[in-house]
Amino acid sequence: MADEGGKGPPGRRLARWAPSLLILCGIGFDLAAPPGYTASPFFAAAPLVAAALLPLRQTIVTAVVGMFATCLLAELHGAGDPTQAATEIGTVATVTVLALVINRVVRRSYHRLASARGVAEAAQRAVLPAPPARLAGLEIAARYVPAEKYAAIGGDLYAVQDTPHGVRLTVGDVRGKGLQAVEVVAILLGCFREAAEQETTLEALVGRLERALQREGARRADLEVFEGFTTAVVAEIPRGDSTLRLINRGHPPPLLLEEDGAVRALEPEVSALPVGMGELGGWPDRVMELGFEEGETLLLFTDGVTEARDRGGVFYDPEKRLRGRRFSGPQELLDALVADVEHHTGGGTPDDMALLAVRRTRARGNGYGNGYGNGCGNRRENGRENGRGDGRENGRGNRRDNERDHGSRNGHDGDRTRDNAPAPRP
Repeated sequence: MADEGGKGPPGRRLARWAPSLLILCGIGFDLAAPPGYTASPFFAAAPLVAAALLPLRQTIVTAVVGMFATCLLAELHGAGDPTQAATEIGTVATVTVLALVINRVVRRSYHRLASARGVAEAAQRAVLPAPPARLAGLEIAARYVPAEKYAAIGGDLYAVQDTPHGVRLTVGDVRGKGLQAVEVVAILLGCFREAAEQETTLEALVGRLERALQREGARRADLEVFEGFTTAVVAEIPRGDSTLRLINRGHPPPLLLEEDGAVRALEPEVSALPVGMGELGGWPDRVMELGFEEGETLLLFTDGVTEARDRGGVFYDPEKRLRGRRFSGPQELLDALVADVEHHTGGGTPDDMALLAVRRTRARGNGYGNGYGNGCGNRRENGRENGRGDGRENGRGNRRDNERDHGSRNGHDGDRTRDNAPAPRP
């Protein structure tokens, strides 16, 4: 059913004119056809189509117009069989009533679907909230593209957390689909947000994620360790330091986009098992540390990007497709990447895509900001010092002048006193 406001894709908007076109075609057919032919199928089909595409009021209008056209044409062909005319009118009337019932059922289904989509969108905002656009000298953008058009959330995840240890972030892909994958996503994100604040190292943070999945696998009989594993990249960007730290647990390697258009895949030195399967490996996590300079962008994504194929079966290669391109910011990068993937596949993707882009911004504090602030501060401080200095100097000068004036007056008074004093007796 079309949306209530009459908006929607161009194809849906054109389809809304189908009932009117059916009535017009029926009238034209009846007037042009020889006697014995009837246009009642057109008039009967119009309200049925309207019931599926239009709101109730417009469906009723379509039905009334169809009935009126049937009666009018029957009157014009008055010399024909009255029984046939009555049959045609009765058929259109019966189909009209049926169309109104169908419209009501479709409307109820539409509202249920809208309600379910609203709940799904609310769940997505709660589980995968949008990260702040700016945080600790970083520009951040995130994007979630579900494989199913009306599914708001699936098994892919991302998170950004501002912590005392720097900005920590993760992108992951839970094995499986459906509600079970969504439950694992909620468990991992809850654990990540808590552990990112508490743990001082990335190794300890990833260890917390590992134990959380293993506990959940032991608690639930229907979720084994192998069914709940998650590929993930966990990263840390310390404040005031052009450093990036990564731990990759079986996930597609992130890309580092430099200002000159160069693109570098951050391949781990040693491959590691996904989160939830660490007990099978037995080796410690290894942190990859590299420089993260101003103007560079870190791009993390799930395998929905790298496993997207074109019609010839060729996989999408983000490193190759992004090389040599420049973007004004992380959001433009993600928009261009999603559009390029959909163009590569011919529309849509076979798997969910979660994308996270982080760019280190250029510090502008030494320029306008600090200059302006220091200028204002210097003017204020200089004014205070000058005021204090002038006041002290003026105070001292006034006191000296007063002392001189007072001394002079005292001297004159002394002279007058000596002049007016009586002479000593002989």
